[in-house]
Amino acid sequence: MEKIVGNTPESSKAISVRLFGMFEVRRNGASLSAVDMGGCKPRHIFEILLLNLGSPVSKSRIIDILWGSSAGGGTVATLESYVSGIRRAIQPGNTKDGPLRTANGGYLLDPQLVDLDLSKFRQLIRNAAQASPEEAYPLLTEALDLSADPLLGSELAADWADEARTRHLADRVAAQIHAAETAALLNRPTESVRMARAAVASDPLNERAWTVLVTAYELAGLPAEGLSAYARCRRIFDRDLGCAPGPALQAAHLRLLRQHAEADVELSEVMAALLYLGETLSGRRQPAGFAAEAGLTREHAGRIVDSFLQRARAAV
Repeated sequence: MEKIVGNTPESSKAISVRLFGMFEVRRNGASLSAVDMGGCKPRHIFEILLLNLGSPVSKSRIIDILWGSSAGGGTVATLESYVSGIRRAIQPGNTKDGPLRTANGGYLLDPQLVDLDLSKFRQLIRNAAQASPEEAYPLLTEALDLSADPLLGSELAADWADEARTRHLADRVAAQIHAAETAALLNRPTESVRMARAAVASDPLNERAWTVLVTAYELAGLPAEGLSAYARCRRIFDRDLGCAPGPALQAAHLRLLRQHAEADVELSEVMAALLYLGETLSGRRQPAGFAAEAGLTREHAGRIVDSFLQRARAAV
């Protein structure tokens, strides 16, 4: 049954807002432009309230964000005038009980009366976190499709919008990584690679994203692509962070080396020799029967590696 407040159905007072891509407000099927909202500054006020949907934002906070040091004695009155214009646009005839409310010396937007794409994105991510892999994957892909366009695409020159985009980007990269990991659990390596590559492209310093990507290539049976991805990661980390990838990524790299070597007798022999020498030099014990099964001694392993390196240098 439709909820009634006063003599007005709730659905007739609700608005739909798009913050991904170009800003859009719809009320009763009609689209409201920036002019309908009262211009750029009222739109900015409205967007700040939308970013804090359901939570009050004080007048002083809004003024600090939008006016900063240029705020004067009449700024509060100007803000109140802009808010009145927003109310007339989004809730005509319902200035007291529509989506935009006055609260705690500021303003808030009622989440029950605002259908916001950013809120839907966040809810999908929360639902996915509590779901099984089979249920989570479509929720994650829906969230990523919904947020494909930049957040606040109409506000590319505003510092406060840049800060909101930075926070959202971190959430989106986390969702891409979760989707890649979930796809791997569902044995969908191609989709896992696609999601992980998108995460790496968005945040090249995210080690978890690189680990998922390399592991996805391993799952897909593409060791050469995985080794190439690891090499790119190592270069980026060395250049920008001054460090090497961590243990989990190194372990994935080692598995790929072994997988790649299995398809080549010579590489397999060199790999076995390197592993043998590495274990010997580190002082760790060899697994029982390792040297005998590999047919290796320290001298033999050294000759295999040296021969390979000589031929590699000659080829270069």
